Amino acid sequence: MARYRGSSSDGDTSVRVLLADDNPSMLQAARRILEPEFQVVGTVNAGEALLEAADALRPDVFILDISMGMLNGLEAARLLIRTGSKGKIVFLTVHQDQEFVEEAFSAGALGYVVKPRLGTDLLLAVREALMGRTFVSPDLRVPKRC
Repeated sequence: MARYRGSSSDGDTSVRVLLADDNPSMLQAARRILEPEFQVVGTVNAGEALLEAADALRPDVFILDISMGMLNGLEAARLLIRTGSKGKIVFLTVHQDQEFVEEAFSAGALGYVVKPRLGTDLLLAVREALMGRTFVSPDLRVPKRC
């Protein structure tokens, strides 16, 4: 598991990740990719559950699907930001339209990964977000205002 400089007494902390997707197999796949390097502290299948888990678990990174039940990932991201969450937001989604990319970044995202590129892009997107930089899967554009 990768270690990143933090504020603990020994100078290191594990990066804590919370996953939100309504597809159980996608949650498992993302977890398998992330766990060698990061600590997955939880998985949820709905935006409402994400907000509860965020408050309890205080992750460093949120990986959100856009299309989830009553409270979608975009709305959940806005609420996370509005309530003062410091976690970095990366979207993992099937939506490849530039409009969704724009909306994700306006909701507070630093990363946007399309699900077909999960294996190649997710770790890179999380690493970039942790450094405060943006990442968008190839063939999509980073919004100009980022």
